[in-house]
Amino acid sequence: MGNVACITGYKSFELGIFKQDDKAVYYIKRAIEKELISLADDGLEWVLISGQLGVELWGAEVVFDLQQDYPDLKLAVLTPFISQEEKWNEQNKEYYEMILSQADFVETISKEPYKTPQQFRNKNQLFLQKSQALVILYDDEKEGSPKYFYEEAKRKKENDPSFDIRAIGFQDLQWIVEEEQWKHE
Repeated sequence: MGNVACITGYKSFELGIFKQDDKAVYYIKRAIEKELISLADDGLEWVLISGQLGVELWGAEVVFDLQQDYPDLKLAVLTPFISQEEKWNEQNKEYYEMILSQADFVETISKEPYKTPQQFRNKNQLFLQKSQALVILYDDEKEGSPKYFYEEAKRKKENDPSFDIRAIGFQDLQWIVEEEQWKHE
């Protein structure tokens, strides 16, 4: 698969974001874009997500935007189990379908519907095996779903110091907000 980075982070509801046009989404995308550009300049070929609502799908949109400048950059969506979107509302399902339809590769890791948390652990392990870098929106001050993945990633880095963890915290987002405002003044 060549050079692979995975993207993860909070789900939208964990950040209190319920609309795609929320201003916060714009800043989160800018933060992800910054990391992906620096990785793409180093030869990044694939971005890997599991298709969760929130940071992962926003990251997918960033990849689509970057494909104009980086035509070799591809998006893979490896979902942890079948029909992860079945309980989502119509709007979120449509958004998810739109992302999947533009992805370069879509596959389900577990060939059955959700049964046990082990399916998430299997996904985390697979993502860490396949990737050389991680872009994660996670802040120690706010516990949430990305915590487990982040801890696994730090363990991987202990064994493999070349593994590149790009953690985006709330302070980083604040800098991006200020930078953007400064640009527009």
